[in-house]
Formats: sequence, structure tokens, C-alpha cells
Amino acid sequence: MASPQSTSSKSQPPLTQRLLRLFENDTLLYILQRLGQGLLTLFFASILCFAVMQLAPGDFLDTYSQNPTVSQEMLDDLRRQYGLDQPPVTQYFLWLTSIVTRGDFGWSLMFQQNVTTLISSRVANTLLLSIFSLIITWSIAIPLGIVAAVRQNSTLDRVLRVVSYGGQGFPSFITALLLLILAQNLTPLVPVGNMTSVFHEDLSPVGKMLDILWHAFLPTLALSITSFAGLQRLMRGQLLDVLRQDYIRTARAKGLPENKVIYVHALRNAINPLVTLLGFEFAALLSGSFIAEFFFNWPGLGKLILDALRAQDPYVVMAGLMMGATMLIVGNLLADLLLKAVDPRIQLTDSK
Repeated sequence: MASPQSTSSKSQPPLTQRLLRLFENDTLLYILQRLGQGLLTLFFASILCFAVMQLAPGDFLDTYSQNPTVSQEMLDDLRRQYGLDQPPVTQYFLWLTSIVTRGDFGWSLMFQQNVTTLISSRVANTLLLSIFSLIITWSIAIPLGIVAAVRQNSTLDRVLRVVSYGGQGFPSFITALLLLILAQNLTPLVPVGNMTSVFHEDLSPVGKMLDILWHAFLPTLALSITSFAGLQRLMRGQLLDVLRQDYIRTARAKGLPENKVIYVHALRNAINPLVTLLGFEFAALLSGSFIAEFFFNWPGLGKLILDALRAQDPYVVMAGLMMGATMLIVGNLLADLLLKAVDPRIQLTDSK
């Protein structure tokens, strides 16, 4: 008589079959395919970014060359020390090899610090602004877009359209500048500069979190206004198109409640195009954070890259640009997966 352990082991499929079943999953295959494409995209993006950096006139040591106390011998020593005497192709492949083998993005000439450590200390601050802005934008724009579509041509709809036109008409740097002027008149109610107060270390853990949120209010608002305006208009337009479809008229003719027609049948199809924009929104927030971080002195990745650009610190700029490209790739992948979750009928891969 066979033991229970041998019976259970025989009933389980072999490891090879389990792996084959795992790789037959279309979602997993799609993720692996996109990750492979993403790595190839990052490789070509790194070549392009490095080439653009090399086309810029001068280098980091130009500021030293203008100092009469710095001799040419010292400049040559610094150029050899930082590897700036190497041909551009050699510099690129040395930089790429250090990333692949050690995960090292180089040495910051301006900050005299490892670039990986420097970027890691700043990217969390930028992601904090981006995620807060994304949550606020979608939490406000989607409901207002639905209300504007349901109450089309009403007074509320007209007011929301004026607000959206105004929000899209203001460039992000103008919005940040206006909020900065407002904050100067409201100080100390609304803090400007840095992400913590001078007494931050004396606060409790909850107090520290509230202090960071207090400082993040204006930069997040500056990032959200323009995105909110466009998203609210898009939600309104998509829902209006869906509400004119035949199946919506059929649902109403069958006597379904209006709330069920709108929030179950219409909204589910209207939200799909907005989900596809999520990846672009996430990546766009990184570029938009450059302006918000600059005006509000927020110690994030955008401000770091701007400072590195002015100082011609190549490896910091390269690492920042690669981080932006990575966020774009990951954001688009997440948007596709969310679209699949919202509408299971969508096939991520070719079933054939």
C-alpha cells in the first residue's frame, strides 16, 4: 500500500510542467517581453544621452580653468583623475561596464559623492511629490469629469469647463511662480523652501510626517493644477461619447437605474483611455517636478539634475535621465496591466 506522501507527490505535476504552465500565462509573457524591450530602450537612450552630453561645449573643469591660481598641470591631473582625458566612446563603455558589473553609476564631480548614493537620496523625495500629485489629480479630476458629463451644459458644467481651460492655459512655471508669490504673503502659514522645518528632529514620528506633508503642499499643488485640468476634460469627453452609445440607450430602455447605467456600464468603458495615460502622467510628473523643485527649493531629483547640468557634471545628469526613462517604461507597463485588470477582455499578447 502506497504511503500518503508518495500518493500526494504523484498527484502533483512535475516541476517542468509547472514551469511550462507558468510561462503559458499571457500576462507573465507580456511582462517579460516588455522588460526585455525596456532594457533595449534604456541602452539606446543611454547612448543618445551620452552623445548629447558630449556635444555640449566645455566640461566640468572649465570653471577651474578660469581661476588664475589653478595651473595647467593641475588641470591635466584633474582631467586624468576624473577620466575626462579619455575618448568619449571609452568613457561611455567604462561607465556602462561599471553599471552592469557593479551597479555603479559613476562619481559626481560636483558633489564629490557616489552617483548611485546621491540619486537614491533624492529620488524618494521626487517620487513623494509625484505620487501625491497623481493621487490628488485623479481623485479630483475623475469625479468632476463625471459630474460635468452627467450634468452637461448646466451651470456647474460651464464653470468646470472654464476652470479646466484656465488650468491648461497656465504653464506649469507660471503656476509655480504664482503659488510662490501667494506663499510669500501667507508665510509662515505655508512654508517655502526645503522639505522640513528647522525643528523637524524634535518632532514625534507623526509630527515629522505632517511636517513633510506641510512643506509638500505647494509643490504638489503646482504639479497637480495643469494635470487636473486636462484629465477632467478628457474624462468628461470620454463619458459623453460612451453615454451616446446604443447599448446605453438599451440599458435605459430596460429600466435600469440611472446610477447603474452610468457607474457600471458607461464608466467602465469610458475609463479605459484614461488608464492608458497613467504611464505618461507618471513620467511627465518627473519632468514637471524640475520646475516645482526649483521654485520651492525641494531637494529632489529634478533640482539635482538642474544643478548638475549647470555644472556639467556628466554622470549625475546621465543617471537622472536614465531614471526618467525607467519611470516612463515602468509607468507604461503598469498602465497596460491596470487596463487589463479594468477590462479582462483585452489581450496583452497575441493568442495565436
